Amino acid sequence: MMKYLQKLGKSLMLPVACLPVAGILMGIGYALCPATMQGGDITGALQIIGFFLVKAGGALIDNMSWLFAVGVAVGMANDKDGTAGLAGLVSWLMITKLLNPGVVSVLTGVAADAVNPAFTKIETQFIGILAGLIGGACYNKFKDTKLPDALSFFSGKRCVAIVTAVISIVVAAILFFVWPIVYGALVAFGGAIVSTGSIGAGIYAFFNRLLIPFGLHHALNSVFWFDAIGINDLGSFWGGLTSAEAGHDLGMYMSGFFPCMMFGIPGAALAIVHTAKSNKKKIAAGLVGAAAICAFVCGVTEPFEFAFMFLAPALYVIYALLYAIFTVITVAVGFRAGFSFSAGLTDLVFSASLPAAAKTWMIIPLGIAAFVVFYVVFRFVITKWNLKTPGREDDDEIDDNKAVLSNNDFTAVAAQILEGLGGKDNVVSLDNCITRLRLEIKDYTAIDEKKIKAAGVAGVMRPSKTSVQVIVGTKVQFVADEMAKMLK
Repeated sequence: MMKYLQKLGKSLMLPVACLPVAGILMGIGYALCPATMQGGDITGALQIIGFFLVKAGGALIDNMSWLFAVGVAVGMANDKDGTAGLAGLVSWLMITKLLNPGVVSVLTGVAADAVNPAFTKIETQFIGILAGLIGGACYNKFKDTKLPDALSFFSGKRCVAIVTAVISIVVAAILFFVWPIVYGALVAFGGAIVSTGSIGAGIYAFFNRLLIPFGLHHALNSVFWFDAIGINDLGSFWGGLTSAEAGHDLGMYMSGFFPCMMFGIPGAALAIVHTAKSNKKKIAAGLVGAAAICAFVCGVTEPFEFAFMFLAPALYVIYALLYAIFTVITVAVGFRAGFSFSAGLTDLVFSASLPAAAKTWMIIPLGIAAFVVFYVVFRFVITKWNLKTPGREDDDEIDDNKAVLSNNDFTAVAAQILEGLGGKDNVVSLDNCITRLRLEIKDYTAIDEKKIKAAGVAGVMRPSKTSVQVIVGTKVQFVADEMAKMLK
């Protein structure tokens, strides 16, 4: 089950990866054409260009549920074939059209405006994910189906969409009774968090970070960032709404991440370097320094987090608590910013012109405070408990001469990792997400984690006896491409 959920988490990153370009387009567009969000005439070349860019970004932001249906289906397919994406879209269309308020009105015999409000929220990312799971599962199960000669045209992959449609009709019938209950539970959960204001935002931030090692944070995010239950913090923020129009304090489930990712992580990274052994400071600096820059610029935190979460799990819990504390403070003081990808400098700049943004200048005092607090807490805890963070390992745990990732020699990195995996004969399959290599292997006893880490990667995860995840960072695609060549 855990392995399946981790695969789902990776699949969710495929549609999410489409959102940064939407955020950049809309950020530039709103800056050029304030009338898009404030009303008034749109005149002049710059304003027309801005209006055009806002609509271009909205094409993705406004149709995220479609993206999730297609992206999740492709991600869950064993061979990532595009047929699965088509099946996911078929499932989404079937479910959403059969359960829209007009159809439900006829089925129940009540007026359209009296239909259970759950069915007005059927075209959500939550349903998109469900449709993607159905499409991916149908593809994996029926892509090799052989039919009688008279129906042979529909054999194999051609039958996947047909089977998906039939199954989706059954799922829609079940959801007719189940969805109002599920929706009501989600609304109650979200309402309980929202009603606690900044405290609830802090609780959310804590669990968001705590679920990172298991890849389950995306499921939690879908409740608060998207339109599963009406919160839609990300979509409404980038859609140009104000908090008054959205019905809740926009940005409160995104804002707290900015000081932590942009400044807190660099502070924690500096503490790790300062507490490293004198002969390993350069290695530690190369590992967490690059990760800190990545977090500051684009908000990608996994390279930093996986560098210590398994070496010092207690420190990671404290790290998650620091996120909760700073989220509470950030929301309470009124700083509001949003992200289309993650809480880095890029998204901060482009979200600053949106109507829901507020007091973005406070990133400076909040950031300085986060840098100092993260540094002091990390340094104190590491030294007090003598934690084996990067650079503090026993002398035989790092080979200083083999940290090759920092040299961008991706062929050498791939070769080193493959050797640590037990050679290509021990690898069943290779895949990757934004920061990790994900592999299925035959013999788990052949894995040499020390050799893999010597390639300069952030860490190694072993979710099961047949699964290995290597945390490379944002350069993972280049390593994956080189390893794929070697596996052939």
